[in-house]
Amino acid sequence: MMRYYRLLAVLLPICGGCVVVSKQIDPTSELAEAKVRPGISVLLTDSLQLIRGKRIGLLTNQTGINERGTSDIDLLRDKRAREAAVNLVQLFSPEHGLRGTEDRQDIASGVDQRSGLPVFSLYGQQTMAPPDSILRGLDALVFDLQDIGTRTWTYVGAMVYSMRAAARLHKPMIVLDRPNPITGYIIEGPLLDSSLANPADPVPGRPGQAYALWPMPLRHGMTMGELALYFNDVLKIRADLHVVPAQGWRRDVWYDLTGLPWVKPSPNMPSLHSAMLYPGLVAFEATNVSVGRGTPEAFQRVGAPWLNAAATVAILRDREIPGVRFYVESFTPQDATDGKYSGQTIPGIRIEVINRSALQAARVGASLLWAIRKTAGTKLTVRNRDFDLRFGSPSDREALLRGDDPDVLIDREYKAAYAFRESTRQYLIYR
Repeated sequence: MMRYYRLLAVLLPICGGCVVVSKQIDPTSELAEAKVRPGISVLLTDSLQLIRGKRIGLLTNQTGINERGTSDIDLLRDKRAREAAVNLVQLFSPEHGLRGTEDRQDIASGVDQRSGLPVFSLYGQQTMAPPDSILRGLDALVFDLQDIGTRTWTYVGAMVYSMRAAARLHKPMIVLDRPNPITGYIIEGPLLDSSLANPADPVPGRPGQAYALWPMPLRHGMTMGELALYFNDVLKIRADLHVVPAQGWRRDVWYDLTGLPWVKPSPNMPSLHSAMLYPGLVAFEATNVSVGRGTPEAFQRVGAPWLNAAATVAILRDREIPGVRFYVESFTPQDATDGKYSGQTIPGIRIEVINRSALQAARVGASLLWAIRKTAGTKLTVRNRDFDLRFGSPSDREALLRGDDPDVLIDREYKAAYAFRESTRQYLIYR
């Protein structure tokens, strides 16, 4: 039965409303010519009434752009917006700041030099909600941030906290949707254990978990707009929520086929290739293994001074993990923001995606942890709770570290992942 789930994951990815035979997308096909318009473009052409005549705040960063690369900030202050009496008066920024260049805590509020607008930072020691004192002066809050399809992304937490704040003050919240860059039809990986999940707002003495909100699969297969609809309902937020869908996107379309420009959603997410592997490698942030921060290929490699890369790769190649190949390749992190091995050339493993439709990032991550433990023993150290909050549960971590078969572990997660998709089906916007 477990091997059945592994085969099912490769051949029959879970999708919205159907089961689709997985295949490589031909770049010359009609699908490759998809022309997607993000929510900001749809708002300004088809849904301007949502913000007409209103004082608005905008929670965004460098990913908030239209299909031509023009910033939401500029678009909401251009001639068309002025003619509709749209008055953008306040900016809010998430983790990494308004321009996406910061990779630290305690990002200060200030003034955006380009627009002259005040910016309130929602990232101090952790992600926080917009303050009531600022929201009271607004007529509506607009949200536009690029998700990457993984439950560990703090921008989803920023959205949930903002929805609660808007609901509390009876302010409309408008979510401008964007494609899920790693598609919306593949669901995979462990669900976050319910004992670890915390969707509540942070308050003094009780930190929030913007990156570990809810029992959902590591790769959830939803867009920001769909997540907003889902959380507004299941968390009983009851926000006056308006989701403006992206136009022209389908669930099986990868980001590089949308026609939209790739903008790094965080300083260490340089490419779609990194985003594909991120769900499986993010938990290694809670270990003494580098994930390639400080290199141009963050989240496409792992390494450490004590790693026996050749032995580990040999074990991984024997497993024939779908969709990827592993290579021995040393690397040298420079100014790594995770503090791991800057300036040192360390043994490493590069991960190449050779069939993204067959890729199961969680299986890659589980297999890596299992193999590194086998070759490194106690040289591998893990911060247990931090790892569990990212990968999913203490039992999964314990099983992999004691040498249990990673395929068996991942195979048994697919039933729960499919159940999650069934539970979210009513909130899915796109076919």
